Amino acid sequence: MSETVEIRNITAADYLDLRESMVSAYPDMAGSYWGETTIQRLIKLFPEGQIAVTVNGRVVGCALSIIVDYDKFGDNHTYEQITGYYTFNTHNPKGDILYGIEVFVHPDFRGRRLARRLYDARKTLCEQLNLEGIVAGGRIPNYEKYADRMTPREYIEKVQDKEIYDPTLTFQFSNDFTVKKILKNYLPNDEASKGFATLLQWFNIYYEKDSDTIRYNKSTVRIGLVQWQMRDYGSLEAFMQQVEFFIDAVSDYGSDFVVFPELFNAPLMAEFNQLDPAGAIRGMAKHTETIRDRFLEHAVSYNVNIISGSMPIVIDEVLHNISYLCRRDGTWEQYIKIHPTPGEVYSWGMKGGSEIKVFDTDCGKIGIQICYDVEFPEPSRILAEQGMQILFVPFMTDTQHAYNRVRFCAQARAIENECYVAIAGCVGNLPKVNNMDLQYAQSCVFTPSDFNFPVTGIKAESTPNTEMVVVADVDLVLLKELHTFGSVQTMKDIRNDLYQVVKK
Repeated sequence: MSETVEIRNITAADYLDLRESMVSAYPDMAGSYWGETTIQRLIKLFPEGQIAVTVNGRVVGCALSIIVDYDKFGDNHTYEQITGYYTFNTHNPKGDILYGIEVFVHPDFRGRRLARRLYDARKTLCEQLNLEGIVAGGRIPNYEKYADRMTPREYIEKVQDKEIYDPTLTFQFSNDFTVKKILKNYLPNDEASKGFATLLQWFNIYYEKDSDTIRYNKSTVRIGLVQWQMRDYGSLEAFMQQVEFFIDAVSDYGSDFVVFPELFNAPLMAEFNQLDPAGAIRGMAKHTETIRDRFLEHAVSYNVNIISGSMPIVIDEVLHNISYLCRRDGTWEQYIKIHPTPGEVYSWGMKGGSEIKVFDTDCGKIGIQICYDVEFPEPSRILAEQGMQILFVPFMTDTQHAYNRVRFCAQARAIENECYVAIAGCVGNLPKVNNMDLQYAQSCVFTPSDFNFPVTGIKAESTPNTEMVVVADVDLVLLKELHTFGSVQTMKDIRNDLYQVVKK
């Protein structure tokens, strides 16, 4: 006969089944079962936190919970203290932690993943209530077999390494709980655990501390990439008209970011073509701060964050390749290309910057790397460890070989750093500008490679060598899920005990 399994909230009518299951679940703790008035009090205080699993209508297990203001208790508490000595007057609907006070399944129904269903239901409740996480004190019932030859810490480490099986702790580890602390005398009558317990915690990756404030970080971010056609504009004003056209167009789609390519203002170098290449690019650098200020005006008026591509700038007589983040709130920051290409060094005397940093925006944490920078994995890893969610890469490449170096490395950065990478490039040619003859580009948005993302790892891409825009949505929540539940977790599994990437 087939079984029907249901997860639902406990009712007062469930008590007899509940007591029978609990008595059977704890044969080594005689008399330790919940009284009927206690269950009724929990149901009255917090009905959605009392969860039952039924088989063919019979309650065979449960998960009981309260909400607490965890700072009032801290990590050094007992079971009696956290439950208000079983009065549950510690329950606070405005608290921040879902505290698990009981989980059990009747022994006749174990091995059917019923406890996992209870835990999943509790996690869902935690997410729905926007609580920071779940905390519980966990028994270590097999510890009595090893107490004469190892400490509780050693025992827990061996359970985690799967050298020892513990029916409670092994299950907690498999359900993404971590041991925050070892508690002594948490349940003094638990002789099997020798009075010790593990303080367990599960983090809600969807928790938003300021979820009700007006200014908040978006979960879905819209990116607009400008694949820029190189052409002779004749003047700075004509150039800026084309810039504004693309910002306007991308803004009309409700984009949060618009991204321009590397050195997309190179047509302005024609004004200085009578000079050698180094002199010409320094001449063009005189326009950079003016262009930045215009970008900032457009960011505010079109309500879009702008990655300004990159432009040459002279700082203390040294030539750099600089990109600006112009936020729609009127603030701006800058990033200087770290790795000039050999051609930039040889032809222009370009020098690299020295700062690796993540930028905060109203759409999460972002990084900027310029073209050749993305071909070095170490800076991207440092940015990822600082919380980067989207990496923007303005680039300019002349041949398909050069383009593929940028493309393949950018896609690798997305996979290894579990982030989105957006690249935007220039197309066409500039016959009247020395050292800027040909451009090849296909602008793209790359994703990590896992089930929640496109199988190709490509969210969107342009037609090669065609002036156009690419607009794509990226979901930052999917990154949180990947960090915690991904098939592989490259950021989590880094062997920091063996190697590290450290900025000097």
